[in-house]
Amino acid sequence: MSRPFDICVRGAGIVGRAMALQLAAKRLRIALVDVQPESTPGHSDVRAYALSPASRSLLESLRCWPDAAHATPVKGMEVVGDDGGLLHFEATGQGVAALNWMVDVSALESRLAQAVEFQGLIERVDAPRPAPLTVVCEGRVSASRAAWGLVYDQKPYGQHALATRVRTERPHGEIARQWFNREGSSTEVLALLPLDGPVGSACAVVWSVSPQRAQVLREMEASQFDAALHAASHGTLGMLEVTAERQTWPLQFALAQHWMGAMPAADGALGSAWVLAGDAAHTVHPLAGQGLNLGLGDVHALARALDERAYWRPLSDAKVLRAYERERKTAFALVGNTTDALQRLFDHPHPLVAQVRNWGLRGFDRSAGLKHWVVRQAMGFS
Repeated sequence: MSRPFDICVRGAGIVGRAMALQLAAKRLRIALVDVQPESTPGHSDVRAYALSPASRSLLESLRCWPDAAHATPVKGMEVVGDDGGLLHFEATGQGVAALNWMVDVSALESRLAQAVEFQGLIERVDAPRPAPLTVVCEGRVSASRAAWGLVYDQKPYGQHALATRVRTERPHGEIARQWFNREGSSTEVLALLPLDGPVGSACAVVWSVSPQRAQVLREMEASQFDAALHAASHGTLGMLEVTAERQTWPLQFALAQHWMGAMPAADGALGSAWVLAGDAAHTVHPLAGQGLNLGLGDVHALARALDERAYWRPLSDAKVLRAYERERKTAFALVGNTTDALQRLFDHPHPLVAQVRNWGLRGFDRSAGLKHWVVRQAMGFS
C-alpha cells in the first residue's frame, strides 16, 4: 500500500512544478495536479522571463536551470523616460556577474517537467487528492480560488502586453533596454530583452500598450510592425525584424486577500489546510520583470517554513502557514506596490508630472547608494 500524500499541489506550471520539486526534496510525498491545456498547432510560447540570482539559485538546487543557450545574462539595464530621463544599472557596479538572466519559457518548462518525471516522491494526477495541505498554483485564473469564494482584488491597468521575438541589426551587448513613450494620452512601455547568449542579436519584446493599440500592432503586416518597433526603440539596435508570432494579454495588479486557510469540508478532511502561491496569490505589471521571481520566492518561503516547523506541528498548522503568508505579503508589498506606483506615475498625462518623473529618474541615477539598495532587492538579496 502506497504512502498517503503529504501535500497536493494544484497546478503544474513553472511555479507548481518548482513547488512540487522543492517540497519533495524535503522528503514529502506530493500529488501534482497536472491538467495541461491542449496546445494549438503551430503555436509557440514567445515569452521569456527575467530571473534574479535568487531564482537561479532555487532552480539550480532543483537541477532545472536551462543551458547557456536558453539563459542569457543581463550585464546592464537602460531605462529611458518619456521626457529625457535616463537610468543605468550595471552588474559590475553591484559586484555580480549578471543583474539577472533572460530565460526561455519553453526551455525552463521542459527542464522542470523532466525533473518531475524523475522524482519518485511526486505523482502526477488528473484531479485533486486528499492531503493535509493543498498548495494552489493554478495561475491568475484559479479554479480552486474561485470555487472557494476567495477574494482576489483586481485593478486592470487598461493596457495589454504584446510579446514577440525580433532579430536586431546590432548585437544587444547583454543589455536589457526599456522605453517609456507617450502615445496620445497614455504611456507605452517597451522592453527589448537580450536572448541567444552574450553576442546574440535576438531580443524578446514586451510592449505594454492600450487594448486598441495592441490589436492594431498584432494585426499589422510584419514590415509595418518592424517600423513601429524601430521608432518606439529610437533606433537603438538598428533595424528590427520580427521572427515570431505576436501574442497579447490584459495587464492587471491583483492580490488575494487571504493566502491561507482551513480547507472547505467538501474538498478536504477535517484539519487540512490550503495556501496560495504564484499568480493565484498575486500579479504585477511586467515593467519590472518581477512576476515569476515573486512566485519562485513563494516556493522558497513555503518550503522553508514547512521544513523548519517544530516536529509536532502538522503541515496544516495555522501558525506556520500564517508566517508564510506574512512574509510573502511583505515581499509583495515592496515589489508589487513599487511597480504599480511606477506604472501609474508614468501613465499620468500631465506635462508637469512628466517633468517631475524624468527629473526623478535622473536624480535616482546619480544616487549610488539608493540604486545599489534597489538593485539588491530586485536581485532577491536582503
